[in-house]
Amino acid sequence: MRRRLGRDLRSYGACAAVVLALLSVAAAPSPGPGRPEAPPAPDAFVPLRSVAPTVLQDMRYTTAHNFVGERVDGYREPVCLLTRPAAQALARAQRVLLRSGYTLKVYDCYRPQRAVDHFVRWAKDLGDTAMKPAFYPRVDKSRLFTDGYIAEKSGHSRGSTVDLTLVKLPAWPTRPYVPGEKLVPCYAPQDERFRDNSVDMGTGYDCFDTLSHTDDPRIRGVQRSNRQLLKNTLAAQGFTNLPEEWWHFTYKPELFPDTYFDFPVARRSVAGR
Repeated sequence: MRRRLGRDLRSYGACAAVVLALLSVAAAPSPGPGRPEAPPAPDAFVPLRSVAPTVLQDMRYTTAHNFVGERVDGYREPVCLLTRPAAQALARAQRVLLRSGYTLKVYDCYRPQRAVDHFVRWAKDLGDTAMKPAFYPRVDKSRLFTDGYIAEKSGHSRGSTVDLTLVKLPAWPTRPYVPGEKLVPCYAPQDERFRDNSVDMGTGYDCFDTLSHTDDPRIRGVQRSNRQLLKNTLAAQGFTNLPEEWWHFTYKPELFPDTYFDFPVARRSVAGR
């Protein structure tokens, strides 16, 4: 009887293990239709948190609070991944800023190619203008490619580009974005548009407007000073600003100047680093 019971338990255990394995596979995030799972990130990539833990992270593309209006393909977890030299340079800039009462906050770091493909599909769907009132109120969606706001390749996919801003300390939490809430133009006064905890840069993040040009002459006073503080601090650590976007910086020399990666934004991509 005991031998039979033992066999039954072993048989049950084996079946249970198979069931659990199947359930775990079913629950795992899918890479998307027709797209094979990408390999882990190269060893040169690290989570920013492991190098610069005090830098704030507000990873917009894992949420619906972006110009697409939904979580973007490839963003599985709200983590900032970068090449190690870029992350180390941000850590140096952070130490400088902390002494002045500021902290960096990143909005986007490494961006998989599948996310860029998502942007392209969205831009070609001229009927989807749900987020236009906030992110591109003065730009016709048919001009997003022509005007350079959307492209089929992004420097973010090479791993050394980051979108970021400044936050004055002490840093108060940013209120959650509520899908469907009233949208306000990204160039509206700071106390009218969506208010995160960042300093006033003259526009919000990902504002498709010429006012986002870093040195636009219409940006003056405190707003201009804030942009210059961010730009000068990062330039001293090896970052180059994209003139059309005050928030966009690339660390140079890039480790992968000609490679566009597609591994997902997730902790498992850089496990153990």
